[in-house]
Amino acid sequence: MSLLEVSISLSFFLGLIFLAYVCILVRGFLKAKPERPGDPGALDWHFIIPCRDEQAVIGGTLDYLETTFPEAHLWVIDDASTDGTARIVAEHAERNANVHLLTRRLPDARLGKGAALNHGYREISDHVGDTGARAKTIVAVVDADGRPSPNMLQLCAGPDAFEDETVGAVQVEVRMVNRDVARPLPGKGPLANRFAAMLARMQDIEFRGPISAMQITRRKTGTVNMGGNGQLNRLTALDSIAGEQREPWGNALLEDFELGLRLMLAGWKTAYSRSSWVDQEALWTVQPLVVQRTRWAQGSMQCFRYLPRVWGSPCFSTAGFLEILYFMLRPWVQVIGSVVYVIPLAVFAFNAAAYRDFMQGFLLNGGLLLMFAYAIVGVGEFAIWGWFYRSRCEPGVSRRSALYYGLAVAVYSVLNYVIAWRAFGRFVTGRGSWKKTRRNSELAGAQQPAVAEAVAK
Repeated sequence: MSLLEVSISLSFFLGLIFLAYVCILVRGFLKAKPERPGDPGALDWHFIIPCRDEQAVIGGTLDYLETTFPEAHLWVIDDASTDGTARIVAEHAERNANVHLLTRRLPDARLGKGAALNHGYREISDHVGDTGARAKTIVAVVDADGRPSPNMLQLCAGPDAFEDETVGAVQVEVRMVNRDVARPLPGKGPLANRFAAMLARMQDIEFRGPISAMQITRRKTGTVNMGGNGQLNRLTALDSIAGEQREPWGNALLEDFELGLRLMLAGWKTAYSRSSWVDQEALWTVQPLVVQRTRWAQGSMQCFRYLPRVWGSPCFSTAGFLEILYFMLRPWVQVIGSVVYVIPLAVFAFNAAAYRDFMQGFLLNGGLLLMFAYAIVGVGEFAIWGWFYRSRCEPGVSRRSALYYGLAVAVYSVLNYVIAWRAFGRFVTGRGSWKKTRRNSELAGAQQPAVAEAVAK
């Protein structure tokens, strides 16, 4: 077979697999049922908030958590911040005995989010002690800008979550708190502001649409993944994988996914709550978004080493193994896809320019219809999320906006190929440093009014 024939065959095969996967996601998304509430007073709640130079947001986050969940303990891990993070947390700790400041110093600090979370785990573990309370102790991970929904503890205490003693971890839906900010960049022109607002909206659609649909589908396969924000873990589940070093979190760049894998391999169930959520800040510029997603994609590549253990584990069904396999292969497939999709298009464009008579005959004899159908399917499998976003997430969005958002999702998805190549390059060259995602306020040099307004809501 020629290179062109191989490219066409591969692109067709990969396209069919993705289309089938989207159909599975849509089916599960449409049939999802709300989770049942429970008694949060039956459990002991502890929040871990890892911080590295988070003075712009940590004060508001602590105010919100203290007000919304007054009985919970708040463990803030200052990972050698160089700004006023520690001072702000210390002021809260003086007023509230449930706020705890944990300070990490160089050279033992800034080793990644997993290392900071392990430090928090050890402190909470020592605080709880060797008592029967450990099984009722829940450790929730929240980002420094995180705003859990007021019903999160109630739903996570329910029969679909920690009321079931075999459930070791729960992930809640992630939403973007600044999704409705119309003018996110006050110092810039209308075009830059429209682009920034649309980028924030794309991130909200991504998490509440396809990512949420993936998690809902994983309820059936028993492979719900953990995320870095809005992740809750039973202390005894963390104990079971912590080992002698007392480190339940691993060192992969996607430490949340790795944690979920390790819990499932240890025999724990994982659950997902779509009816409760955590708000976080969407990024308004492409560069930090690419940095963030590159870290996630590279972390997925690093976790590929777990695949033989998943294959040989009795804790995973065949469907569960296939789901994890698909997730782990995604960045690799995107690297391959960026090549095999381009070759047929390049050949077609060359032939269209060099052999106009032949191309005219091709188009008139069904080729145009074939190209139109391919474009409809190729764009439609992304664009449908604009419609579902309106019908299932934001009913206030107009039909026109839903169509506009859906088409924008198709364009936004192209970014995944850039991210996959960056992750691949870092992976093969052995660059594995953990790089913090910079906040919008950090990029702007000071906290912007739009951010403060959105977070306060």
